[in-house]
Amino acid sequence: MRYDRYKAQPHAAAPSKWKSDTKFCYQTRGISVEGGMVSDRPIGVAGAGSIGCFVGGMFAASGRRVALLARPRVIQEIEGNGLQLTSFEGLARNIASSALTLSEDPRILGDAGLVLLTVKSADTAGMADLIAGHAPADAVIVSLQNGVGNVAVLRQRLPGRRVLAGMVPFNVIALGNGRFHRATSGDIIIEQDDAGTAQQLSVPGLKMRATDNIAGVQWGKLLLNLNNAINALADLPLRQQLKQRAWRMLFADQMAEGLAAIKAAGIKPVSSTPIPASWTPHLLRLPDAVFGVLLGRTMKIDPEARSSMWEDLQRGRRTEIDYLQGVITAIADGHGLQVPLSRRIVTLIRNAEASGTGSPKLTPEQIRP
Repeated sequence: MRYDRYKAQPHAAAPSKWKSDTKFCYQTRGISVEGGMVSDRPIGVAGAGSIGCFVGGMFAASGRRVALLARPRVIQEIEGNGLQLTSFEGLARNIASSALTLSEDPRILGDAGLVLLTVKSADTAGMADLIAGHAPADAVIVSLQNGVGNVAVLRQRLPGRRVLAGMVPFNVIALGNGRFHRATSGDIIIEQDDAGTAQQLSVPGLKMRATDNIAGVQWGKLLLNLNNAINALADLPLRQQLKQRAWRMLFADQMAEGLAAIKAAGIKPVSSTPIPASWTPHLLRLPDAVFGVLLGRTMKIDPEARSSMWEDLQRGRRTEIDYLQGVITAIADGHGLQVPLSRRIVTLIRNAEASGTGSPKLTPEQIRP
């Protein structure tokens, strides 16, 4: 999501050429603080796409006030249909559009006590500048983004603010007409802080857990996210892809390159599944029948779930390849390592982005260098 698609009136802290036909009131309300976290104020979602709409919608369903800063297309869908949340586990929540505050104007964040950042990594700096100009100085900022470098960017551009890193393990599919479907399992992990932010944010149907090693968790997620590009190139549902050993072997080899690179950099990943990251490549290479049993015990996947990168290609959007495989190739360059599969996948995704025709529907043999 490009931050410059949002509209805003000129603001003293962040001069802007954008215009808005929406009027907002900036009257400051009383601030109540419980356990160090600002309460009784809206939760802002900065860049409400699939993950942002699902997470924000779950907060709204639990009675919290939620403000979604979103693209016009998303706003129109929700205004016309409400926000509909479903999951492979049978979850069904319908939130009326009147229960949400919706806008493409960043001033929607003007009263937020907490801001969840859900934009693509490439847009982190731009959205941080909008937050600096429009969100209250005491608002807690939580990054729920892929990648490992977003929080450093946020802290650099938002000095003096409380910024926490987070990790979302599950996948959300945008099905259109305001419906967002959670297609895989897992709890959101948030950096541990003295205020107990993770515990305070947990709501029914959306559990959040704290960790004192969020960096390790993010690197573990990055390793799993290396499959995003493979899935996007394959044009297959995730479950169908993972059931086939040829695809798993490709994923295993990709993870092996990633593990070697981050080991050389002195990084120790923490797996977001019960399986340690170092074991995963070996388990992916198991025969189909054995792996199928293992997968069923460790992760639940909707039959139609696909990666967010596949959705980006289908919609003609820029992907996050530079923040996934691109990170591995950058580390490899710095340590003199060979990562031919990572480089090949970066090239194939960039070619698919340039073509603008969606997934190239490649076979495992066509992907290998």
